[in-house]
Amino acid sequence: MEKHQPKTTGTTRMFKNPILEKLTRTHISLPLVVFSTISSYLIYRALAVVGLTPLTVAFAFLGGLLFFTLIEYMMHRFVFHMKEDTPVKEKIVYTMHGVHHDYPRDKDRLAMPVPVSVAMSFVFFLIYRFVMGDIAYAFLPGFLMGYASYLWVHYMVHAFQPPKNALKIWWVHHGIHHYKQPDRAFGVSSPIWDLIFGTMPKR
Repeated sequence: MEKHQPKTTGTTRMFKNPILEKLTRTHISLPLVVFSTISSYLIYRALAVVGLTPLTVAFAFLGGLLFFTLIEYMMHRFVFHMKEDTPVKEKIVYTMHGVHHDYPRDKDRLAMPVPVSVAMSFVFFLIYRFVMGDIAYAFLPGFLMGYASYLWVHYMVHAFQPPKNALKIWWVHHGIHHYKQPDRAFGVSSPIWDLIFGTMPKR
C-alpha cells in the first residue's frame, strides 16, 4: 500500500449511493457503547444464567482480550495490506483500509459500520460456542472489549496530539506504520505481535 500518499486533512467520497456512503461513516462512540453493552450482558449471563465461576469468567475474558490482539494483527497485516495484484483486490483493500491510509485524520472512518461488526460478532460467538461451549459467554466479551480498546486507541492516535508520557509509544508506533513503514508496525492496540513475528519498525 505504499502508493497511498496520506493527506493531513480532509476526506473523500467512496460511494455515489448516499445510503452506502452514510454506512461508511461511524462515530466512535457508537461501537464503544454497543460492544460495552453486549459484553456486560454476556458476562451477566455467564455468571447468573450459565453458572460459570468468577475465576473462569476472568480467565476466559483475558483470553478473549489477548486473542483479539492476534486477530487484529493478522487482519491488519494479511487482509488490509494484502498484495494488490488484481483490480478486485485493489478495490477491496482501498475500500477496507486504503482510504484510511489516504485520509488518516478522517475521524468518521476509524471504525467498521456497527451493523457489520455486530454481525461479525455473532458469527464469532457461534464459532466460540461450538469450540468452547459455555465458556464462549465469557470469552467473547473479552474479544469484544479488545475490539473496543483497539477502536479507542486508534481513535486517540489519529484524533489527538501525542501525550508527553509513556503512552506516546502508541502514537509513535502507529505513526511509523502510516507515514514511514507501511509494511511494518501492524499492531495498533499492542505491539506484542510485531515483536513476536518480527515486524517491529526498522530503526
